[in-house]
Amino acid sequence: MEAQNFADSEKKALEALLDDPSPAVRQALRAQFTQRSRESADFLQTLARQPNAELARHASQYLRELNFTDPVSEFREFIRSLNYELETGALLLSRTVNPAVDVGACCLQLDAMAARSRELIAEPATAREKCRVLNRVLFHEHDLRGNSENYADPLNSFLDQVLIRRKGIPISLSIVYLLVAERVGLQLEPVGLPGHFMVGCYEESVPFFIDPFNAGLLLTAEEVFELLKENSNDASVMDLAPAPVREVLGRCCRNLVHHYTATNQPEQARLFASFVAEFESTHERNAS
Repeated sequence: MEAQNFADSEKKALEALLDDPSPAVRQALRAQFTQRSRESADFLQTLARQPNAELARHASQYLRELNFTDPVSEFREFIRSLNYELETGALLLSRTVNPAVDVGACCLQLDAMAARSRELIAEPATAREKCRVLNRVLFHEHDLRGNSENYADPLNSFLDQVLIRRKGIPISLSIVYLLVAERVGLQLEPVGLPGHFMVGCYEESVPFFIDPFNAGLLLTAEEVFELLKENSNDASVMDLAPAPVREVLGRCCRNLVHHYTATNQPEQARLFASFVAEFESTHERNAS
């Protein structure tokens, strides 16, 4: 039987529900889209390309959850879009090697970490106090940790695997930290130090830094700069500045090139090298 397109009234009703966070609503939408997969894919892909960034983001999320997309092509389109959002990009990156990633389950796990953190935060609380609560939830209750034993394992770089295995490298653990912090209303920033990745808080009069690879160790700017000088003669205070999402995801891809090469997986290394090149060429075209 030929697929029937959604009527205009159905489209409006579905659009109105796309951003609904209720698990029951999300389950009902997923069931509807699965039942009418062909027209649902067309409908969601159309929404994902239109100018309303928030609606496009929710449509893209359902496309990923329902495996209605080619993950590698979708990540390339994401790179070219310049519409960089950390959670979306990190999940798209995971799907390039594992299209069956349960995006909904990843988001629910991050939601649960944030909900537990909100339970423990006694307002009014400073940013530093909130970070201490996040440290307790992420590194003690959920047992996230740095995988120093097998640092070059490519799985350390993928958000879904970090959440499942409870271990990662500095940049992937920092991404988890940032996504949970965002959910509790704490404004933190990625900080791409040479040779190490951290999270920075610039909300207070004196910035401080969090090292998720070391169980959320809190550091002053002076302490971080001293660490930089120990490892590099070219250390600069500019290294402590926030990194844009483009650089965070590009660095994830560079790490994966090295890690796949180290684990003798040249085809995967070439794939992520092509993503690095895509980030660089896209940035150059739009910077000129």
